[in-house]
Amino acid sequence: IQINETRNGLKSMDFWFRYLEPTAYKKINGPLPVEWETEVFEKFEKPYKREGAGLTLAALYIEEKNFTKDSLMQLVRSSVQATEIYAADSITKNLQSYHHFYLCNRLFLLNLAAIYTTGFECPDTSRVIPELRLLMEGVSTIYQSFSKSFPQKSLNSSYLSLYNSAIDFVSRQPQNYSSFDHFSFIKNYVNPLFTHNQQAIKQYQVASRSFVDYTLNKTSGSIFNKELYNGLNPKGIYLRVDDEKVLKEIDKVGKLLFYDPILSGNNKRSCVSCHKPTEYFTDTLTAASLQYNRKNFLPRNSPSLINVLYNHLAMLDGHHISLQNQTKAVITNPIELGNAETALLQKVLSCPDYKKVFKKLLEYTPLETEITFDHITSAITLYYSKFSKYYAPFDEAMNTNKSLSEESKKGFNLFMSKAQCATCHFVPQFNGVKPPFIGSEFEVLGVPADTGFKKLSPDKGRYEVNPAFETLNAFRTGSLRNTEHTGPYMHNGVFKTMKQVIDFYDAGGGAGRGLTVNNQTLSSDSLRLTKTEKENLIRFLQSLNENILFETTPATLPLSKIKELNARKVGGEY
Repeated sequence: IQINETRNGLKSMDFWFRYLEPTAYKKINGPLPVEWETEVFEKFEKPYKREGAGLTLAALYIEEKNFTKDSLMQLVRSSVQATEIYAADSITKNLQSYHHFYLCNRLFLLNLAAIYTTGFECPDTSRVIPELRLLMEGVSTIYQSFSKSFPQKSLNSSYLSLYNSAIDFVSRQPQNYSSFDHFSFIKNYVNPLFTHNQQAIKQYQVASRSFVDYTLNKTSGSIFNKELYNGLNPKGIYLRVDDEKVLKEIDKVGKLLFYDPILSGNNKRSCVSCHKPTEYFTDTLTAASLQYNRKNFLPRNSPSLINVLYNHLAMLDGHHISLQNQTKAVITNPIELGNAETALLQKVLSCPDYKKVFKKLLEYTPLETEITFDHITSAITLYYSKFSKYYAPFDEAMNTNKSLSEESKKGFNLFMSKAQCATCHFVPQFNGVKPPFIGSEFEVLGVPADTGFKKLSPDKGRYEVNPAFETLNAFRTGSLRNTEHTGPYMHNGVFKTMKQVIDFYDAGGGAGRGLTVNNQTLSSDSLRLTKTEKENLIRFLQSLNENILFETTPATLPLSKIKELNARKVGGEY
């Protein structure tokens, strides 16, 4: 009871706490005992262990059979100590300015859409909607105080009226979060409020110095705008190029290279070998594509390249901090394209057309005096990344007056509640990047090696990059956009249909099916989804199929001065 009362009290301060000091917040209401998830800083330094504490963990721990008072008190003490951080001058002085209010409010609205209604940080799901009501009422009080303190920079009447309507909507909704209309709440209230707040940020020239705002785009007017946040950079070495004409030249040569087996050691294998554009830049025919030796199969399923730039780390194990490094690794991997950097440059530059283009592009990379591997990989990533800019019917329903089927809406509401999908796949990209969109999360699901669940997949996943108990068999949470077209599923392609994947989650993952997975982050309890609920979930996932305009395959490839290279085929031979 005391934990729940304290949770209620936290709701009045969550607006400030979560933004002003997010690391300390994990001590107050952390969702996991230990987190290794990346932040933007991991692009420059190795991950480090963070121990969580606070109300959520205390509530879960007190339900265990053999809990001890000392361990419980340690969770509580860590929370109390964390609250003291917020009294520091470095934090309290921010409240003397209107800037942080709008930045706090932006994160609050993003979390209203992504986590506050899902049970992500509330182990007792019966409390999710009651806590939401308290939270929104508490923020209403903050709005009133802010308007009095900063009357010239206050929220306008349109915003406040809409917010009061949102409170009224929540008050009239069922208390059961599985019956809550998440779709209408986000579409009719949260997303329009976000638009208002973004306009205020622009109007009042709000400035930030916090890493929490590192990736967020001030110009995005919707949560469901693909420009909402920046993840991985598709331009690479061409980062400073904004001229559309030049970008089209880079895109054109990148497309040719993507289809050109000149990238491989034997000139018979290309990017298309594993990432077929007509198959949403993946390989849907096999669980894993062929290796370079043409005999064995690669250890992992080929992930779709669409929407990969909305992560902060590349590869399923998060091995690379950039798309360009990932591309280099594939080209030089002896079991993938089997080439070497020097040999690659010699072959590519033996083609006069390639050499002419890249020589011209040197003008836009002044720090480089000669053509490098980076010029080539950056052209490739720029090409395929443009296919991540398209929208799905679900986005259109959120952003416009276009309708969405009732089955899809029901599926989304299940996704956000009973099915527990949204506690790992966050709005709006439905991947593992949650507000404020500064890091990619990894989960342990207990994926089996076969559909008979005889043993766990031997792939160690994230553990190979960052060895720790929590990272063993952990994989980056990918986007569910276009998932209908990107099977087979999971890192090893073990499941062929969307229904099999939903059944796997419904059963509680690998642990729920009897496998030993001591660090599984997915609950091993059954979700008890009905047949109709599963069908509605699939309808929702289908509404995330993006309206992508794919391009035709190049008719020919650039000729080379090396005659034997001119026998290569568009897309390679295998």
